Formats: sequence, structure tokens, C-alpha cells
Amino acid sequence: MGCAGSIEKDVGKFVNMKSDEIKEILIDESGRLRIYPSKEKFSMIWRSATEVHWDVEGSFLYSPKPREWSYFDWYKRILGSIKSEYGYILLLTKNTTWDNIPIYLKEEIVNYSADL
Repeated sequence: MGCAGSIEKDVGKFVNMKSDEIKEILIDESGRLRIYPSKEKFSMIWRSATEVHWDVEGSFLYSPKPREWSYFDWYKRILGSIKSEYGYILLLTKNTTWDNIPIYLKEEIVNYSADL
């Protein structure tokens, strides 16, 4: 995943980057990975041509049902697309809710996010 500019960490905060918390992560009945930001709207993400989409009514980002990529790959793709297109970092918090996410996937996501 590419990044526009350099990212610096300062006590867990990103300098010169905007951020939003991830309210919820879920796999829906259609098999799509959904990520619900707490506040921000990313309605133009389709322009990135990354197969990452925004649901206007539900206010969430989503991937297609995985074919060749894993859900973890799609999680990274969604976060990378938001970072490169909008300059936002989406952050997990202790309040992030998980719905229909297998424990192995939750662990991968949490470990990945801890390394950001």
C-alpha cells in the first residue's frame, strides 16, 4: 500500500495525518467486509478504482466478497485506500465492535493495527 508523504508517530498519534475511529467491523450476509468509521464520510472512494466502496445509506466502507484475496487483505486495502485518497488513518479502539468476525481475523487485524 502506498502512502502520500511520510508518517511519523508521536505517542501513538499520527502527526500530519487526520484520523477517525473505527466504530464497527463486520462481515455481512453477502460476505462483504464492512468498516464503519465513527464520524467521517468517504463517499468518493470509488474514484480510487480499488474495489473499495462507500454505502451512503449505511455510512460504511466495504469490500467485495473475497475471491482471491482474504478478508485481512481487504482490510488492509480499505485502510490503505482511505489513507492514500483522503489522508486519513482509521484507528481501532477499545470501543470498536466486531460482528461475525472469526477470532483469527480479529487477531490479524488487531496485530496489524498495533504495528501501524
